[in-house]
Amino acid sequence: MRRSGFTELEAVLAVARRGSFRAAARELGMSTTAISAAVAGLEARLQARLFNRTTRSVALTEAGQRYVQRIAPALAEIHGAAEEIHSQPEAPAGTLRINAPSETVQMIFEPLLLEFLRRHPQMRLDIVTEPRLVDIVADGFDAGIRLAESVPQDMVALPISADLRLVVVGSPAYFAEHGRPRTPDDLAQHQSIRLRLSHGGIYRWELERRGQSVLADPPGRVVLNEMPAIRAAACAGAGLAFLSEWHIADDLAAGRLVRVLEDWCPPFPGLRLYYPGRRHLPPGLRALVALIHELRPGEPRRAGAGR
Repeated sequence: MRRSGFTELEAVLAVARRGSFRAAARELGMSTTAISAAVAGLEARLQARLFNRTTRSVALTEAGQRYVQRIAPALAEIHGAAEEIHSQPEAPAGTLRINAPSETVQMIFEPLLLEFLRRHPQMRLDIVTEPRLVDIVADGFDAGIRLAESVPQDMVALPISADLRLVVVGSPAYFAEHGRPRTPDDLAQHQSIRLRLSHGGIYRWELERRGQSVLADPPGRVVLNEMPAIRAAACAGAGLAFLSEWHIADDLAAGRLVRVLEDWCPPFPGLRLYYPGRRHLPPGLRALVALIHELRPGEPRRAGAGR
């Protein structure tokens, strides 16, 4: 018999029902010696005799009767709760809560999250988007989505995108008037559109080439706190911007934005779905993890891209 964690209590109840240690042992699939030891151990901790024993019979003491009357309903309730969990349908159902930055949801919604909803019609997604990194456990989320470098070390993390790249871009009109920077040092002579981070600081552009790293801090003509607004300002010619290549793919293809300093913009590890622990995952999260393993990380597709 598979033990439930309440062996001693189950042993007492079985002996009380059967009036025999041997019969209780048969019912629970245990040896008579193990049943006797379980009852004796509980009696020792309670410092009370639960059964009067003779060579011919076993009967509850008065204390034993009171004890059995109290624990029997409680143990039945516990077993009922366990049966309810085990009897849940295999198809995942319910709500999966995910915390993520808004721009990342755009990247993975069609290739991953929409496919998840198609496969599991009884599941709902509750996605809260915000730039700050939150404690997903304390805030009641099943999982989070962040860049690999931002995932807390005590979390399980799964890749859900290929490597990403930030690039320095500007509009053709801006370059026609101000020229193009050839090195990171040239950025000091250009106007830029800067990103204000959630904690209030201004993001410095992280550039790297052949092991040489530069934190560029070009003059900020405009400071914004949302990537779509920075993209729009760059397309309008307000200055240079440092944006995700994925988010501006259409603008690059149409010539609305042009890359510069490309050799200073290497790729970096992409997005990760992360969650606490590997055991006893909620069914919905377990299904999403299985889908991620099936699809494997690849180049994230833009919404509307051909299949």
